[in-house]
Amino acid sequence: MSVQGNRRWWALLVLATAQFMVIMDTSIIGVALPDMRRDLGFSPGGLQWVFNAYVIVFGGLLLLGGRLADLLGARRVFSAGWAVLIVGSIVAAAAQNPGTELLGRGVQGVGAALIAPASMTLLMTIFGRNPRELGRAMALYGAAAPAGGTAGVFLGGVLTEWLSWPWVFILYVPIGLATLAAVPAVLPAVGSRRGSIDVLGAAAVTGGLALAVFAIVRAPDQGWGSAGTLLELAGAAVLLAVFVLVQRTLRHPLMPLSVWRTPDLAAANVVFALLGGAWIPAWYFLNLYLQQVLGFGAFASGAALLPMTVTVMVLMVGVTGRLMGRFGTKPLAVAGMAILALGLGWLALARPDGSFAVDVLAASMVAALGMSLAFIPTMMTAISRVPGEQSGLASGIVNTTYQVGSALGLAVAGAFAASRGADAIGDAARLTDGFRAAFVVAAVIAGAGAVLGLALLRGRGASARADGPAEPAAERAA
Repeated sequence: MSVQGNRRWWALLVLATAQFMVIMDTSIIGVALPDMRRDLGFSPGGLQWVFNAYVIVFGGLLLLGGRLADLLGARRVFSAGWAVLIVGSIVAAAAQNPGTELLGRGVQGVGAALIAPASMTLLMTIFGRNPRELGRAMALYGAAAPAGGTAGVFLGGVLTEWLSWPWVFILYVPIGLATLAAVPAVLPAVGSRRGSIDVLGAAAVTGGLALAVFAIVRAPDQGWGSAGTLLELAGAAVLLAVFVLVQRTLRHPLMPLSVWRTPDLAAANVVFALLGGAWIPAWYFLNLYLQQVLGFGAFASGAALLPMTVTVMVLMVGVTGRLMGRFGTKPLAVAGMAILALGLGWLALARPDGSFAVDVLAASMVAALGMSLAFIPTMMTAISRVPGEQSGLASGIVNTTYQVGSALGLAVAGAFAASRGADAIGDAARLTDGFRAAFVVAAVIAGAGAVLGLALLRGRGASARADGPAEPAAERAA
């Protein structure tokens, strides 16, 4: 029995809000970082871990979250994720030192890793039988992710300026409680399946990704050729190799390797990882440029990035879906990555004595246009041909690549920025040199995504399951 009538669209509202919130949690702390550094005693390099603690746990556990959604039922996992996210938000808001803050952020990441793939499974369950409705729903759901990322910067500025930085976490408590209250009324109870949970695989992939990012973040201080950096990178490679080996040998692996035979899945995920690796460093260092070089306060910095938020939301909801129907997914994905690279390259021309109107506004709007064109087509290319019984897994893979790409992109951009003076607080010239280096790295990453998308993605693509939707494994009304 399917979800009928207006209830389908109320369900979409709940799912899109969840996607908006878990992605916003990567960005809402951006404007608050200077205040958190002052109050909690973070070092300039350590401050990145307020972001990384969330995205590494989020990205590392998304495959497990997708597997749990397939095995235990997506609605049950969705609700559990919100409960965990609420707990992590309370811990992060109450933190009095860096260690507690990072613990709270990690717990938030666990909750998000349960929510995101369960949301996608529920979306496919509700709309997967109707390709036209699925395309509309996917456009709205897909827009929620980058919109959440950019809106978080503005909202973080409002909360930090008018209240204090703990409110960027307290916000999640009432929204989470309201979501949990709405779940039984609007979301279908997707049936569970028998199978085992690959705990070893989840531990190996999460540990490997975390160690890789840790090594890259520390490399500017330790030296890229130092024994410490090389050992950390080697350890990350070993853990990821263990993960692949476990997936090859287990009867019920966390990520059946056969899923990679799905057309375009691997190529689209590579492009999606590069999209995250370019976009997240852009807003992270753009916010720091606004505050530390141009002298904007928390609210002013968030407001300065509001045009990006509006551009992303309007274009993704009202334009990108129509363009996909006319041109297909590949041309939009490639063009979007190229335009994003252009916008980021433009930001790399920022001056130490610059202004928002000249150095930020136009360049950031070009970058937002590129993001708006690339995000949904790349995501749709990655998931549109995956069988319905693996929708949770596919969602976990897509979200994992984006979050891991974000963390690694920020780590690499941060390393180059630090080597050029991004930690020289109070020295506008050196700070700007560091931030420009980060924008150059982000532009190169986006450009690589455009080239690889052009070379690896097949054909024009389709806006939504052009060959017909795969039937979900289990679909029941609540």
